[in-house]
Amino acid sequence: MTEIKLYKSKKRAIQLMAMCAPFVVLGVLILGKNPWIGWLSIGFFGLAFPIGIFNLLDKRPAIILNELGIFDRSINKDFINWELIKDAYPISINKQKFICLLIDEKFKPSKKKGRFYKSVVKLNEAIGAQELNINLGQIQKIDEVALTQFILKMSKASKTDKASLLKELEIA
Repeated sequence: MTEIKLYKSKKRAIQLMAMCAPFVVLGVLILGKNPWIGWLSIGFFGLAFPIGIFNLLDKRPAIILNELGIFDRSINKDFINWELIKDAYPISINKQKFICLLIDEKFKPSKKKGRFYKSVVKLNEAIGAQELNINLGQIQKIDEVALTQFILKMSKASKTDKASLLKELEIA
């Protein structure tokens, strides 16, 4: 089965650590004058280093596209079948790129989730997103509009055409 695998960007992991390093150094310098703020700065901005190192060393694909559907490790444990996707559109929130998936009523993950999840879904809908959103913020260079168009093509394609569509995207 043909699969397209999208991985986390190593460049973004390094940028995260580089942007937080000055604040950690500043926290160390402040320790003598105001230990509370110094430790707060070190603790908060220091979290970027384990997160960045994890993203650098993580070799698993973040998103997998195949003939069955889309698998995004950050939102779901199973594939989202192409037949369930009714519509998709790109959205940008605070310079973070997302692809919002409008899912058929057959598949509603919120029925299985708690009150916190349901409140997050309501917040998503208030900002123009959907219940299922694919986060492209940490993915290597990718055109979210082209990927959205591909998702729409795959959701409307017959089973025999899906393999050829995947090969076309793989070559491009």
